Amino acid sequence: MYANARTPDRRELEHIGRVLGGWQDDDGPLHLHPGDLGWYSLRGAAATAAAMRVWSDADTIVAIALLDGPDLLRFAIDPARCQDASLASRISADVGDATAGVFEPGSATIEARGAAALGEELMKRGWEPDEPWTPLRRSLAEPVEVSNLRIETVEPERTAEWVSVHWSAFRGTPMPHKRLRSFVDGWCAAADAPFFSPGRILLLRDEQDRPVAVSAVWSSGAARPGLIEPLGVSQEHRGLGYGAVMSRAAAATLREMGSSSATVCAESSNVGAVATYLAAGFVADPEVTDWRRDA
Repeated sequence: MYANARTPDRRELEHIGRVLGGWQDDDGPLHLHPGDLGWYSLRGAAATAAAMRVWSDADTIVAIALLDGPDLLRFAIDPARCQDASLASRISADVGDATAGVFEPGSATIEARGAAALGEELMKRGWEPDEPWTPLRRSLAEPVEVSNLRIETVEPERTAEWVSVHWSAFRGTPMPHKRLRSFVDGWCAAADAPFFSPGRILLLRDEQDRPVAVSAVWSSGAARPGLIEPLGVSQEHRGLGYGAVMSRAAAATLREMGSSSATVCAESSNVGAVATYLAAGFVADPEVTDWRRDA
């Protein structure tokens, strides 16, 4: 019998990361990845543990989820149990019960790629398909051709330029100094969490040595898929091909780290992002959807 959802202790994070890494496979879904936990770790190890939920069969972890905000739960399930109706029922009951410590009452979204039985159970309980996403992969069996532009690997305490480009890419507004300092401190906090060692922080500079694009990449172990999360180009340097250059550089870095493929998932509505990855040699898998519960 599967145990109810529980919130792990921060001392369990390293073990959870190893389990999650073992579930990554080139033939499997682009589900929750250790890199997602690495990126979330900008909030610190304690906050990361508090945002996680695990389901177990005796002492064996069978499902791992991250509350990426109060109303989004991102899943990975042991590939051997993706068709397990009993596990799907247990998880569905927990996410639908406000006393189970997963969701508060109201609207919520679940990302459960590849979890076929869970999707069927959620649908039975009234959850509906949400917006489509496009998974993209690039095999790293062969070397990746990269630009001669300067690509830097940035140390956590020296991420001010990286953070400014990221803010421009995703916010498009001037970055408050206080927020900049907080973001840099977050990278230092992530470096103290157990998910950082398989990560690299990358910065691309143009011919004038200006920072124009950023990425972070995360390994899940040798001969397993690596993750690009995030990747962005500053607002003033878009449309010049830097996104594809950064994507190839990220893939090349993952290959150097021993990854078998580079993976990323983009909102299908973000046609520019999908086109950028395709231009960088990624191949799109069939679209996937999240599951939504309205208030």
